[in-house]
Amino acid sequence: MPEVSVILPVFNAACTVARAVQSILEQTLSDLELIVVDDGSDDETVSIVRAIRDPRLRLIQQSHGHVASAANTATAHATAPLIARMDADDYAYPNRLQRQRDLLLRQDVDVVGSQVRIVDAAGAAVNTMRNYERWINEETLDSQQILALRFVELPLVNPTILARRSYFELGCRDGDFPEDYDLLLRAVESGMRLAKVDQVLLDWTDSPDRLTRTDSRYTPEAFDRCRRTHLLAGPLAGIDRVDLWGVGQTGKPWLRWLQKQDITVRRGYDVSPRKFGVTIHGVPIAHPDSMPNADGTSLLIAVGAVGARQLITPQLRSRRYEIAGDAWFVA
Repeated sequence: MPEVSVILPVFNAACTVARAVQSILEQTLSDLELIVVDDGSDDETVSIVRAIRDPRLRLIQQSHGHVASAANTATAHATAPLIARMDADDYAYPNRLQRQRDLLLRQDVDVVGSQVRIVDAAGAAVNTMRNYERWINEETLDSQQILALRFVELPLVNPTILARRSYFELGCRDGDFPEDYDLLLRAVESGMRLAKVDQVLLDWTDSPDRLTRTDSRYTPEAFDRCRRTHLLAGPLAGIDRVDLWGVGQTGKPWLRWLQKQDITVRRGYDVSPRKFGVTIHGVPIAHPDSMPNADGTSLLIAVGAVGARQLITPQLRSRRYEIAGDAWFVA
């Protein structure tokens, strides 16, 4: 039995799959198996993978379905107690698996990600993604922040994940939502603990033909459906009253949505002077400085300005809010 099974779903990736496969086979943690599941490719993907000679590499073929099905097939064939995810157009740094495995065991957590470098197909940094790269690498580094920010976006980049096999055995669900985001949120709801290596261990390729750019299951609307479904099933289960920090462009849609769920928004807070003392959709708005200490009422923070969450977090703690306990960031 290998120490780590790496699962790699692939579809029509002839231009990139060899590099991705080699980046796994050349890991410093060599006690591994790599399971490539070809999801019905009609290019040269299969012949390229077959040409790579390594006893640790297994190729499985299936008719074309979706990445969720291919990932589940790979998981079913994995034999190791730890399973890592990889994508066919990304590049894993040589010490990726070793660093993640060490952190998982040292902190006794269930799921580990890493920081990433977002690159284009030529390997150059993507300037338009710098703010997102900064968010995924810095704001979601601390384990508690990962939990608190999970309803903003997927806080662990999916192809960086290494986890106990129980995580992957939850299974990817196929639907009108991002299967990787849904899987991670279900894992947290089941009690699994998350962490992230404080190091870039993967080049994450952002190309025009990437699924997240072309498939309706990865649109902003699909992510929104997913996070709201899990909010209602998790932190907002049985809740009929909340407070809301932010009633601007990000917050107003949340205010309307909460009210449609028959959840009363008791008080709203915003830093815009023109909103102080105003009532919006029946909710009185005040400056956050007037916010009292936590009293058991859940607080949603819907702000999108760069750097705002880092400023808000210490203010919440000074008022005895527990981040990811009774205070949640949303987007």
